[in-house]
Amino acid sequence: MSQADIGVVGLAVMGENLILNMESKGFTVACTNRTTSKVDAFIEGRAAGKNILGAKSVEEFVGMLKTPRKVMMMVKAGPAVDAFIDQVLPLLEPGDILIDGGNTYFPDTNRRLAKVEEAGLLYVGSGVSGGEEGALTGPSIMPGGSKAAWEHVKPIFQGICARTDEGEPCCDWVGDGGAGHFVKMVHNGIEYGDMQMICETYDMMSRGLGMSNEEMHEVFAEWNGGVLDSYLIEITRDILAYKDEDGNATVDLILDAAGQKGTGKWTAINALDLGQPLTLIGEAVFARCLSALKEERVAASSILKGPESSFDGDKKALVADLMQALYASKIVSYAQGYQLMRAAAEEYGWTLNYGGIALMWRGGCIIRSAFLGDIKKAFDKDQDLDNLLLDSFFQNAVETAQASWRRVVANSATLGIPMPAISAALAYYDGYRSARLPANLLQAQRDYFGAHTYERTDKERGEFFHTNWTGRGGNTSASTYDV
Repeated sequence: MSQADIGVVGLAVMGENLILNMESKGFTVACTNRTTSKVDAFIEGRAAGKNILGAKSVEEFVGMLKTPRKVMMMVKAGPAVDAFIDQVLPLLEPGDILIDGGNTYFPDTNRRLAKVEEAGLLYVGSGVSGGEEGALTGPSIMPGGSKAAWEHVKPIFQGICARTDEGEPCCDWVGDGGAGHFVKMVHNGIEYGDMQMICETYDMMSRGLGMSNEEMHEVFAEWNGGVLDSYLIEITRDILAYKDEDGNATVDLILDAAGQKGTGKWTAINALDLGQPLTLIGEAVFARCLSALKEERVAASSILKGPESSFDGDKKALVADLMQALYASKIVSYAQGYQLMRAAAEEYGWTLNYGGIALMWRGGCIIRSAFLGDIKKAFDKDQDLDNLLLDSFFQNAVETAQASWRRVVANSATLGIPMPAISAALAYYDGYRSARLPANLLQAQRDYFGAHTYERTDKERGEFFHTNWTGRGGNTSASTYDV
C-alpha cells in the first residue's frame, strides 16, 4: 500500500541525513540502496522507530510511494544516475517526479530532463548544500527543471531547508532545465574562492608574520563577529584551535595537497565557454592543482630561490589590512559569480532571481554568511544590476578596503608568499574600473599575424578593419568570430 510522501535512493551520509531530516518534519520516507545490506543497517539503526520504510528492490520501493511519486536520487553523479533512471522509468507513471539531488554537471541535467519529460514524467535537478550537518538540520536547496514539479516538491523542500534569521526558507525555484544545478555549481565555485582566500590569509599570518595557531584563532574569532561573519570563517577559527589526543595542533599535521571533486573546475570551464572573467575562482582551482604537486614543490624548494626579506612593519596593522583585503576580494568573488549566472541566464534562456539566490545561500550552505544579506538588498534595489561592484554599498566597501588590499598584495610579492586569488581579485578590480585596457595592442597583434581585423575608436562599433602591416599581406582579412 502506498504510504511514503517521498522516496530517497542512496544511503550514503547525505542520503541518510536528508531522510532523517524529512522524517523529523513529519514526512514518511521510503528508502532503498543498491547494496541492500545498507537498507537493513539504516532501518535497524538510525531509522529505528521512525516513519521510514526500507525497500530491498526498486519495484518494492516504487510501490511504497504516494502518487504523484517523488523519487529523490542521492547517488554519485555520473553513470550511476543514468543507470537508475533507466531502471526506474518503466515502473513510474506520467506525472511522477524524478529528483537528482547530487552534484551533477548541469548539461547532464538538461539531457536527462529531456529524456524523462519525453516519457511523460517530470524531472528536477536540485543543488543541495550544507554537507552532512546541513542535510540533517537544514540545507540550502536549489531546485530547477520541470516547473510543474515545484508545487509537489515545494512543501517537502521548504519544510526541510535552512531558514534565515527572519524565517525565510533557503530554498526556492531557480529556473528551467539545469538552472538549479548550474546555480549550485557557481555556489561551489565561490566556495573554492572563499576557501582559497582564507588559506592565503592564514599563510600570510603564519609564514609572513610568524603568528601562532592560537593567535590566528583569536583573529578569526574576532573577524567572525564582523563583516566576515560566515560559516567558513567560523570553522577556520575552530580548526586553528583544535588539538589531537597528544596535544598537537591537528592542522599542522595535515599534508598540504588539496583534493577536489570537479565543481570548481566546471565553474571555471563554463566561465571560459561564456566569455566571463572568472579569474578569482580560476586561480582557486589552479591553486589546488599546484598544491597537489607536493613532491615537485619539495624538490623545487631547494633549487628555486625567493626573497630573503622578512616583515619588519606593524604586524597588528597588517592583520587589519588582511581583514579588509579578504573582504574586498570576497566581494569580487561574488561579483564574478553573479556575472557568470547572468551570462548563463542569457545564453540558456533562464529567468534567475538573483536576490532570491542570495537568500537561498543565507543559511544551510557552505558559503552562508551575513554578507549575503547585503547582496540580496543590492538586487532587490536593482534586479538588472550589471555587477555587484556598481552597487553603492559594495562600491563604498571596496573603496574603504582598497588601500589595505594593495598593501597586502604588495607585501605578499615582497615576502614571496603566494596570494593568487586575492591578487587576482585586485587585478580584476583594476581591470574592470579601467576605461581603456591594452587590448588595442593585442588586436593589432592579431591583425598583424592573422588578419583578424579590429574595430576603431573613431568609427561605430561593429565595423571591422584590416591593415596590411608589412606591405606584403594584401587586403584580404579573416572572418570575425567571438569565442
